[in-house]
Amino acid sequence: MNLQRLKYKLHSGKNPKFLYYICAYARLLVPRFMLRPRVARLDDIVEKRPDLDYIARRVHYYAKASIYPSVTHEEWMQGSCEVRHTPMPRQKVYWLDSMPFARYFPKTSRWHLEWGDVDYVPGVPSITKSRPISADNHNAVIMKLDRVRHFTFVTDRMPWRDKIDRVIFRGKVAGKGPRPCFKPRSYGHERVDAGAIDNIRPEWTRPKMSLYAHLRYRYIMCIEGNDVASNLKWVMSSNCIAVMPRPTCETWFMEGQLVPDYHYIEVKPDFSDLIERLDYYSAHPTEAESIVRHAHEWVNQFRDRRREKLISLLVMRRYFRGVEKIGEEA
Repeated sequence: MNLQRLKYKLHSGKNPKFLYYICAYARLLVPRFMLRPRVARLDDIVEKRPDLDYIARRVHYYAKASIYPSVTHEEWMQGSCEVRHTPMPRQKVYWLDSMPFARYFPKTSRWHLEWGDVDYVPGVPSITKSRPISADNHNAVIMKLDRVRHFTFVTDRMPWRDKIDRVIFRGKVAGKGPRPCFKPRSYGHERVDAGAIDNIRPEWTRPKMSLYAHLRYRYIMCIEGNDVASNLKWVMSSNCIAVMPRPTCETWFMEGQLVPDYHYIEVKPDFSDLIERLDYYSAHPTEAESIVRHAHEWVNQFRDRRREKLISLLVMRRYFRGVEKIGEEA
């Protein structure tokens, strides 16, 4: 490992995985008998909260359906398993992030954990990290999965006006999504500091940059890859502005509810108007700073750990209650 790569690993700004794994496995040590009473008191807990309407909206956003009439009992039995028999997938974070909440419910409860980058609607009701933004995505029930990678927030003390008046991008440019359209169009422009980290072409390749190095720029590209743009959360928590096409997938961050040119700067899917959009907001700094403020307001709703846990339990309960009804009318 060369010095530059070592420096990046030690100062990347990302959540430390060793701490995540320690905490994740520690949560699994809590005996089940201590968890079940909290489920029985969920409704009483929510009723006493001043933000109960907000909580209800979040729960129904993640778990849209209370019943799943389009799924037969046979399909459900073939596509699901009992919580106690759920194998840990190769990407352990999906199991480790969902199992602590599933353990509040009976071990014989049936579910389906669809792990990985989900840009499709599963055939049976499934717990997922992500789903396509559409009206017919009820089978994808979102939980806060792979949080160690996706839910990173930063402290940024540099005002937007003091930052470099350019847009920065470091990431992979191969594969599906809009990323392959971005690199050829943007490479070499004076307003764009773009670099590929997957060595597609030598002239595009740049070394990885820490989150803190990104914060020197006014604008940061947040481009979907296999599903969502994983850097969007920390960018919106900073004093930089996220620049991206309108999202097509969503996670616990509710990307489908973000408002273009209010929470982020929207550009066309082929990025043909990128420079024009940057020039506009650089010439209108007050409007740019309002986007930063609105982005912070959006991020702040995810900072209340106790409420986030409560919403997660309510989503899991709504999911289990819904799948229990599959086949009842047969």
